[in-house]
Amino acid sequence: MTDEAPVMIIDDEEHLRVTLGQTLELAGYRPLPFPSAEQALATLDRDFSGVVISDIRMPGMDGMSLLREIRQRDPDLPVVLITGHGDVSTAVEAMREGAWDFLEKPFPGERLGEVVRRGVEKRRLSLENRFLKAELEAQQTAPGPRLVGRTPAIKRLSSMVQRISQVEADVLLFGETGAGKDLVARAIHERSARGGKPFVAINCGAVPESTIESELFGHEKGAFTGAVERRIGKFEHAAGGTVFLDEIESMPLALQVKLLRVLQERQVERLGSNTPVTLDIRVIAATKIDLKTAAEAGEFREDLYYRLNVVTLMIPPLRERREDIPLLFHHFAAVAASRSGMEAPPLDAAGVTALLAHDWPGNARELRNLAERYVLLGSTCDYRLDALMEGVGSDGGELPLPQQVELFEKQLVSQSLARHHGRINEVCEHLGLPRKTLYDKLKKHALKPDDYRQRPDTSATP
Repeated sequence: MTDEAPVMIIDDEEHLRVTLGQTLELAGYRPLPFPSAEQALATLDRDFSGVVISDIRMPGMDGMSLLREIRQRDPDLPVVLITGHGDVSTAVEAMREGAWDFLEKPFPGERLGEVVRRGVEKRRLSLENRFLKAELEAQQTAPGPRLVGRTPAIKRLSSMVQRISQVEADVLLFGETGAGKDLVARAIHERSARGGKPFVAINCGAVPESTIESELFGHEKGAFTGAVERRIGKFEHAAGGTVFLDEIESMPLALQVKLLRVLQERQVERLGSNTPVTLDIRVIAATKIDLKTAAEAGEFREDLYYRLNVVTLMIPPLRERREDIPLLFHHFAAVAASRSGMEAPPLDAAGVTALLAHDWPGNARELRNLAERYVLLGSTCDYRLDALMEGVGSDGGELPLPQQVELFEKQLVSQSLARHHGRINEVCEHLGLPRKTLYDKLKKHALKPDDYRQRPDTSATP
């Protein structure tokens, strides 16, 4: 989508501005001619989506001074310098100062077109990654873990998390493996009045059946062989806070009876004790299976299911919110880069396509692992994301090409709407689309400009 990308042409000679403009216009770009560097700088901002081409020798501010000024304003903006007096030392100095490329007059139109094409692609990648970073920073206003994303599914989940966190109700989370149940549970806890108290997470499938009762409820000294001292259980330890029971479908049926009593009475008795301990806790349970179906099959207690099913949150799998994948990947890569002290390489168009095409059976956990590999090992693959995604599509999860194209187009239109806060004229200009064509695409992808317009207060949205 390089059509109509803007290209500033700065030269004091009018005939050269006209000639370069015609060459670039034929190549599908939108030339913006200026007779001086000062006039060009007056119109340049950080959202400029194209390339700057400038002569070096000009009256007033010359090309090298212009380059330095642009580098101070925005070091990611590609600047191409041209001159009829070029020599090796000038070229070396220009490249050392950060010029994108250097052209010596006369040069063929094909050479100019290739330089501009690469510059426009670099600029778009820079702006996309800058936008993703800004969007992540904007989502850091809520306390606790962030629910990263802007699709309707994740916005609904974020809204429910915000609402539920303000009431004292037990919650059941339903989602596939790796979908983020632990993160949602922590988000509910941190945003509630219990946020400063303990968050105690228990994986019911990882604790041996022989010790899980003691682990949850505690025991007195001498309660059983090996109980040499009193032990406070997880429920009691979470006083004032939240207990998170992950994979609750794995809890033994015999223990489910005792858990039901704890939930109803908010009291627990340690093994070997007849004295109840009053609990001030909130319980959040999580499952990856349909507990109602399990209860009907006799694999889960029906009464416990209905006790837990007061409020149920469905966590969407990653394949149902594909537009969030690049944003999530950028977030995970940034976290990995911060932790390792390494640089997170920007995503290119091929990388975004590979991310959108994969079915992500491991959901956000699989995406996070890939982002970490990309940061740690990407240099060994020349930062080619597809080189790290071994086996993508080998299980039949790869999307057909038409669907990949649709997803990629929707992603670009959505990001442009967000960047320009739903302003149609600016989106048309940015994407190089006629107004009617843009409206057709908005309708096809069910995108609404109003959803991207700035609100007076967005602090309630994670």
